[in-house]
Amino acid sequence: MMKTAKVAAVLFLSMLPLGAISMGLVACNNDDENENSEVIDKSPAQAVDLGLPSGTLWASCNVGATKPEEYGDYFAWGETIGYKNGKTNFSWDTYKWCKGAEDKLTKYNYSSSYGTVDNKMELALEDDAAYVNWGSNWRTPSVDQMKELINNCNWEWTTQNGVYGRKAVSKKNGNFIFFPAAGARYATLFGFGNSDGYYWSRTLYTSHPDDAYYLNFDSSSVNWSYITSRFHGLSVRPVRR
Repeated sequence: MMKTAKVAAVLFLSMLPLGAISMGLVACNNDDENENSEVIDKSPAQAVDLGLPSGTLWASCNVGATKPEEYGDYFAWGETIGYKNGKTNFSWDTYKWCKGAEDKLTKYNYSSSYGTVDNKMELALEDDAAYVNWGSNWRTPSVDQMKELINNCNWEWTTQNGVYGRKAVSKKNGNFIFFPAAGARYATLFGFGNSDGYYWSRTLYTSHPDDAYYLNFDSSSVNWSYITSRFHGLSVRPVRR
């Protein structure tokens, strides 16, 4: 599925282009917004302080979930309507920000070889699944925030109410959040549930604009630097300050 050697051997992903409250887990109950705007919070999540250098707080569950172990919804990059609300096919043909192909992008593009150029490198608020679905306190994390999370937490492969995933435990204050291994969606297919986690960043890939960064983990590793085509259906774990 992704542009990584890791996924090449798996049938589901071989069809795709190469190419984490206070202490502990609880039931799920902006980092750069206009301070004068009304704060709206529609999320069921807790904002977890993991003692990160930037002060970023991470949500206790995924967009579309109400508990940490629930998979939640799946979104294409830059789309705000997910699988649970009717998006059942994840492909270039159905992707919002292109005209049917990866070289016909209509938004978030810095290369004329890929379509209309606007030089946008991060999701605008109106295209951010976390902001639109949860309110103005929340954003999809940047790739730098994902890197910070990975570098400042210990990552344990474990289960939460029977669901496999990774527990990110703060090296500074011991607080933690659970990321379910929620798998991913490609076309009308679903794969890797309970074995792999794929979580979008809001950051476009710097070498070719048809891809964006995502956080990936399985039972053996955690990585912030993987990329994949923007049409894939991945999880979103929001952040706030």
